[in-house]
Formats: sequence, C-alpha cells, structure tokens
Amino acid sequence: MSDHKITGVYSAATTPLNTDGSPDLGLFTEHCQRLIEEGCHGVALLGTTGEANSFSSPERRMILEAALKAGIPADKLLPGTGVVAIPETVELTKHALSLGITKVVMLPPFYYKGVSDEGLFAAYAQILEKISDIRLQVILYHIPQVSGVPLSVPLISRLVEAFPETVVGIKESAGDFNNMQAIIAACPGFSVLCGADPLLLPLLKAGGTGCITATSNLVANSLRTVYDHVHDEAKSAEVEAAQARINAFRTLSNSYVQIPTIKAMVGLKTGNADWRRTRPPLVPLNDAEYAALAEGYAKLP
Repeated sequence: MSDHKITGVYSAATTPLNTDGSPDLGLFTEHCQRLIEEGCHGVALLGTTGEANSFSSPERRMILEAALKAGIPADKLLPGTGVVAIPETVELTKHALSLGITKVVMLPPFYYKGVSDEGLFAAYAQILEKISDIRLQVILYHIPQVSGVPLSVPLISRLVEAFPETVVGIKESAGDFNNMQAIIAACPGFSVLCGADPLLLPLLKAGGTGCITATSNLVANSLRTVYDHVHDEAKSAEVEAAQARINAFRTLSNSYVQIPTIKAMVGLKTGNADWRRTRPPLVPLNDAEYAALAEGYAKLP
C-alpha cells in the first residue's frame, strides 16, 4: 500500500454536546486522544457521524482548533470541509491548511439533486483552484444515501486525472463493494476507504487502503487488528475474530437511528451519559430504546 497517500483506520468521530447544545470541547478532545491510543491512525472529525452539517462554520473551526490545542497532531486529523456553498468549502479548507492540516474529506455541494458530472467536476475544480495549495490532499466523500449526490466512477477518474497530487482518495460510504472495486480498477494508486466497518476486511484484500467508520468510536483496536494483520496467514483466525466483533458492534449500532445510537454506545463504553445528547433534527434515543441498547451492549464480545 506504499504507493497510496491515505492508508489506515480513521474514526468518523462523534461530537459530544453540552446541555445548551454547544460542542463539548473537553469531552471531544478526550475522545480523540482515546481513539488514537486505541489504534486509530487518525481522526476524521466533522463528518456525518460528527453531525458536522448541524454546526456553523465558526463552530467547525473551533472544534478543529480544540483538537490541535489538545495535542492531536495535525497529520492525524482529517476534517470534513465540504459544504453546500463553494466559498465556504474554500474557507473551511484554507482554515485547516492554515493550522498545518493537509488532509480533508470533502463532500460535493449537495443541495441540488440530479446534477451532472460536468457540474460536480466544475464545483470541485473551482474549489481546488481557489485554494491552490500544493500541500492539500482531498478525500472525496461518496454518501449518496444521505447527500443525494453520488460521485460516479467516471467523475472520480476525471478528478484524479486533473488533480493527481490533490485528489488522492475517496470515502465510499454507499456500502457498495462492487463500486469500491470499480474505483480501485479505474484509478490505480488512488486510496479507497470504506465507510462501512463490515467491508474493511474484504476491501483490504481487494486493494483498498483502510476505513473511515463510525464503529471505530467503539472498537478501534479490533479495526486496527484487521488492518495490521490482513495479509498474515498465521493471524487469520485473530483477524476473523476481530472482524466478527466489529460486525457485532456495527449491527447493534444499526438497531436505531445510527448517530444517536453510536453516541449512546460511546456513553455506555465510557460511563458518561452526556454522550447521549444530539443536535436537532436528530434526537437522542428514548428511555426504552436506551434500556434495550444497554442490554444489547452488555452482551457484546
């Protein structure tokens, strides 16, 4: 995997909130440090799991700065910087670069649906040309079930060809293994990372380079076991067991609305119920759901 720019296990970190709904920066930075201690190569903050699109640009900048101030190295942070308006995406990405953070995860502009590949190429090209910084490495973000804006394989190929040093990877969160394989085949040397934890093992075997996932908030150590030993025949049983544990956590996290459920599970793991808070329109699990989740969590391997 040495030819690929982005490799490893990254957590799609969830964002804890204070009682007034503001980001709990102390709890968040503790969480980031724990993720790295547990085996994550880095923290992909301010993504879907992190409720990024419920935060303002000043809040997003504040969260990113807090992670750095807490001692998380800049090269271990992959903030989400793609928003609806191109000037704001440029501004958030330039802010990250100003802090020494060079890798970002970038959604396409996602308000208008049914847009053409031509339009999406123009959007990304305009963003990258306005930023114009040779340090920047962009991970495209394909999550059509949420964004409503898919990134086709021909579009990805065109972006890689036009910006080979900048457009270096993709987070494929549609969970479509065939699509991941098609991207790997079309773009040699391009980093393909899955957003669905159960696909880490098959993706690594197929030439993918890692993951950016929600369940890593809970089982980073198991994901790291899979990543580190996927090609070691002597450790195949250990790898299969780690993947089975990951899948069990992922299955439980999908029992209810995923983001509030992941937050509740982090709360169960850490013994801190403050993690249950979400920002509207997401709502926390109700008491009956939470009780059932806690019972299921206690039985996990």
